[in-house]
Amino acid sequence: MKTRLTFLLLAVWISLNAQEISQKEQNRIFWKISGNHSITWNLVAGIHLPHSDNIEMSGKRVAAIITYTVDENRKLTVSRDVIFPQLRIFIESSANMWRKYRAYLRGVYSDDYLPVIVVEKRTFEPGPVDSIRINGMIRFFHSPSQGLQLERTLLPSMNQRMLTENWKITNTSGKTKELDIGKTELLKTQIGQNGYFTRKVYADAAGKVNIGPGKTFEFTVYFTARLDNEKPAGGTYREVLAERDAFLDTIRHNLMLETPDPVLNTLFYFSKIRVAESIYDTKMGLVHSPGGGRYYAGVWANDQAEYSGPFFPFLGYKTGDIAAMNAYRQFLKNIPEGDGHFWSSFEMEGTLTCCGADRGDAAMIAYGASQYALYSGSKTEAEELWPLITWSLDYCERQKNEQGVINSDSDEMEGRVSTGRANLATSSLYYGALVQSVKLAEALGDKKAAKEYNKRAEELRKAIAGYFNADIEGLKTYQYYKGYPYLRHWICLPLVMGINDRKEGTLDALFNKLWTNNGVRVEYNPNMKEPDLFWDRGTLYAFRGAFKAGAANRAEEKLHAYSQTRLLGFHVPYVVEAWPEGNMAHLSAESALYCRIFTEGVLGIFATGFKSFELTPNIPDDWNFYNLKNIRAFGSDFDVLINRERDKLHLRIVENNKTILDKKIKNGQTVKVIL
Repeated sequence: MKTRLTFLLLAVWISLNAQEISQKEQNRIFWKISGNHSITWNLVAGIHLPHSDNIEMSGKRVAAIITYTVDENRKLTVSRDVIFPQLRIFIESSANMWRKYRAYLRGVYSDDYLPVIVVEKRTFEPGPVDSIRINGMIRFFHSPSQGLQLERTLLPSMNQRMLTENWKITNTSGKTKELDIGKTELLKTQIGQNGYFTRKVYADAAGKVNIGPGKTFEFTVYFTARLDNEKPAGGTYREVLAERDAFLDTIRHNLMLETPDPVLNTLFYFSKIRVAESIYDTKMGLVHSPGGGRYYAGVWANDQAEYSGPFFPFLGYKTGDIAAMNAYRQFLKNIPEGDGHFWSSFEMEGTLTCCGADRGDAAMIAYGASQYALYSGSKTEAEELWPLITWSLDYCERQKNEQGVINSDSDEMEGRVSTGRANLATSSLYYGALVQSVKLAEALGDKKAAKEYNKRAEELRKAIAGYFNADIEGLKTYQYYKGYPYLRHWICLPLVMGINDRKEGTLDALFNKLWTNNGVRVEYNPNMKEPDLFWDRGTLYAFRGAFKAGAANRAEEKLHAYSQTRLLGFHVPYVVEAWPEGNMAHLSAESALYCRIFTEGVLGIFATGFKSFELTPNIPDDWNFYNLKNIRAFGSDFDVLINRERDKLHLRIVENNKTILDKKIKNGQTVKVIL
C-alpha cells in the first residue's frame, strides 16, 4: 500500500536542531583562501566573534561532525560527534520505530575527554585561537599560554573505526618546560545488534615530559570502537595522516578545475573531497552515502543513483566507481514485481528498506544509471545495468496520465511541500533519462529500443509543455503541478534536460523571485511557514541548467556569490543539504551536484557513446580561460582547455598528452568529440 512519508517523519524533522540564521551573519565573510588548497580564518582581530560552526569528515568506518565554538575572547571549545555507521545499537524503548533507521553507534565527546596537562603546578589551558585552517582536515592554531604554543589537528581514519586528534606543543619560552600528562583511557561496552562492542578513548602519551626551548612534543587522542570479535583499531596518527594525505593527493590531481575565479576553483576541490570521502564499507560492498549525522551505510535513489553516481567516472576515484556500481546493483537486485515501485532507499547496510511512497524514484534511477553507464566508458557495466534502466523507463511509461505526463506520489522532497498527482520533477527526470537512453541503446546496438525511447521522448516533451507551461508571477515558466500558483525551485529541471522553450521566464523566476542569500529558495509562497526554506540541491541544479541553457553571464554572478558564502562564510567549507531542516548538514551528494555544474553545465558534456560525447561550452564573458584537466570519464584521461580569443573560444582536447581536437568555436557551439 502506497503511503506518504510525511506522517512518519514529521516529528523527526521538527525536532532537528535548526538554528536561526540572521541576515547579518549570512552576509559575513570569515575565511580566506590560503596556500596548499586550504582556507584559513584569522581570528587575531577578533572580528565576527563569538561564532560557532561545524564540519563533517569521514572514512570507510567512521564519520565525525566536529563542532567548534570561539567566544569573544577567542577561547575555543570543541565537540566531537563520532559515528560508527556499521555498528548498530538497540533503540530506546520509548523511541519511535523510525529511530531504527538511525540506530548508529555514536557518541558526543567534549573537551572533558582530553588529557589533563599540568605545567608548573597549574593546569595547562590552551591560549586563544589565532587561526583555523581547513584543507581536508581541520587545524586549530593557538597563541602561546604558559610558555607553550598548541597546534591541534582532527581527522578521521580512512579505513578504521577511528577519529584522531593530534596535539603538537611547542615550547616558546627560554627554559625547559616539564609537563605532567594525565592518563586518558575511557571504555564503554554495550550489546548491540551486531553483538558486544566497545568504545574506547585514549591518548598515546602519559606521565612526565620535558620540552626544551624551541622544541616540540606531540601526542594524539584516539576515539575508537570495535566489535568484540575484532582487533582493536590500530595504527599511529602518522599512519592515519599519511592515508588521508594520499587520498587528498588523488583527489587534488584528478578532475582539476582552473578558472579565473579562485573561489570556484577552491570550492570545486573541496566538493571533490566531500563527495569522495563519504564512502562506507558495508554488507552491500563499498557504497556512497549522504552523511549529515543521519544517512550512513545505505543508498538512496536520489543521492546515489541520480546525484553522485554519474559524477564518479569524471573524478577517476576507483573507490567511487565501485560505490556507484554497488548502489545501482542494489536497485537492480530489488526490481519490484508486477506494478510495484522501487524502494526509495536501502539503509543500515541494506537491511532496512524505505519507504511507502513513489517519489519518482524510477525516473531518478533511469536518469542517473543511463548517464553513469555511458560516462564510465564500460560496455560490460552498461550491459549489466541495462535491465535496471529499461525496467525503470517502462515503469515510468506505465505511470502516464491522460495528458501524457508522469504520475508519482511525490518528488524527492518527500511530501515536505505539496506535489499534486503529477509533478514537473518526475516528468523532467524521465524525459532526461529517455534522451540519454537513446544514446545508450545505440551504443549497445539495440536500435529498436533507441527508436522507441526517442519516440517516447518526443511525445513527453510535447506533453510537458502542454501540461506544465504556465504564467506565474507574470513570468512565462512552469507550474509545478496542475493549477499550483506558486514558483518552485524544481522549475529549473527542464533547463537541465535541454528544454529551453521557457528559458527566460524560468531564469527570471530562479534568479530574481526565488533568489536569496543562500541560493534558490524552495518556493515563492507568502503562505509558507518558512518563506526562506532552501535545499541546496535545487540551487545546484538551477546553476547547471542556466549554464547549459547559455545563460553563463547571469549564472556566473550568482554562482560566485553563492560559492563565496558556502566556502568562506558562516558555515563552511561545503555546499549543504537544507535549512531549517538538518541545520545545513554537509550532505555529500550535494557536493557532487556542485561539481556537475562545471562538467555538464559550463561544458555541456552530453554522452553519445562509450567513447564519445557532445561538448557545448558556455563561458562567461569575463572569463579568458577555462580548463578542466585529468577528466577520467569514458574510460579515458583527457583535458578540456579553452582560451578566449576575441569573439571565439580556442578549444583544445588533449587525451593522454596527445591533442585530438584543436579548433576555434563560438561560445555555445556544440562540438562532437570521439576519444
